[in-house]
Amino acid sequence: MKNVAILDKEFELFIPYEKIRAIVEEMAEKMNNDLKDKNPLFLCILNGSFMFAAEIFKRISLLDAEISFVKLASYSGTSTTGTVKELIGLNESLEGRTVVVLEDIVDSGITISKTIEQILSKNPLEVKIATLLLKPDALQVEVPLDYIGLEIPNDFIVGYGLDYNGRGRNLIDIYKVTEK
Repeated sequence: MKNVAILDKEFELFIPYEKIRAIVEEMAEKMNNDLKDKNPLFLCILNGSFMFAAEIFKRISLLDAEISFVKLASYSGTSTTGTVKELIGLNESLEGRTVVVLEDIVDSGITISKTIEQILSKNPLEVKIATLLLKPDALQVEVPLDYIGLEIPNDFIVGYGLDYNGRGRNLIDIYKVTEK
């Protein structure tokens, strides 16, 4: 599909799945090399990262890798609220572990910054951050990013797990809002 309508907004194709898949494969290959012999725990930030996490994790060849999930909320409509609310927390011990946070998009940096703070309080060996997408022009907080799939402009996007008021996560491609 070249264009989609979600609720009251129109979106146009921005990043096709084939490009997303190639980016994810490259990121997973780098992680496999960087994380061998580290017993990593991959931490998926729900809801938006579920597709990215699944794609990455099925390409991780490390036999002792694990995955877990936390649910955070920081958006309302098309903009960040500036606060991060933890809806479902972490049950695994992070002490002495290499933790790889899987995030769909880093824009303001607020959510990932708060997530890093929470993880560091649990005494991990190290924390690595992997984001499929980065909006450098939207950053309000500097965050250390170890794996960046693609830098994009500060457009509102949906698809591949990203949503507009809960809709559009199921789109396999990524779409950006069109101005009307």
